[in-house]
Formats: sequence, structure tokens, C-alpha cells
Amino acid sequence: MYVVDSTVVVPNHKADELISIYQNRSRLVDEAEGFLTFQLLQNERKPGELTVHMEWKDKQSYLNWARSEQFKKIHELEKNYPDQELQGIVPQVKKYEVVAQ
Repeated sequence: MYVVDSTVVVPNHKADELISIYQNRSRLVDEAEGFLTFQLLQNERKPGELTVHMEWKDKQSYLNWARSEQFKKIHELEKNYPDQELQGIVPQVKKYEVVAQ
């Protein structure tokens, strides 16, 4: 299994707005081959720190998604957020190979 976490830090007063965006996400990734699960995690001590946690069957499945037209489409939408504070946020991405369960 392959795990990808993308963490962003937004002002605390913007956290609920970003959560709402993800609650209403397009779900295009759900259709990708090898996709297993999506979760949005909120740091309980730092409410403005949110992590998109995705699990994939394997690294190649993730790479296929990351190179897809659907991936590009979703990330183009992010550039068009009406809120300027959310528009320029760059996530910190970490990738993991699951080596034990």
C-alpha cells in the first residue's frame, strides 16, 4: 500500500471554509484505479492545520493518478478559489510506502 499526505496550514478562521470545500469535493479521485481511501484530517491542537490523507493500492496507482487529466483538472480548480487567502496555499506533501501492518 502507498500513502500520500498533503498538509496545509490556513488561518484558523479559514479552516471551516476549507473543510467545506473538501466535504463537497468532486470525488474524481474515487474513480481512479488503485485508489483506496480519502480522509481529511484536522489537527486537534492546531485547527488551521489540515491534512488530506489518501491510500493507494501501490505507488504506480498513485503515479498514474498524479499524471492524469482528472488530477490536473482538480488542481486547476484550486487555483480559482474565490478566497485569496486559500488560493495561494502550497501543501507540504509526504509519501509513504507501507512496510508493515
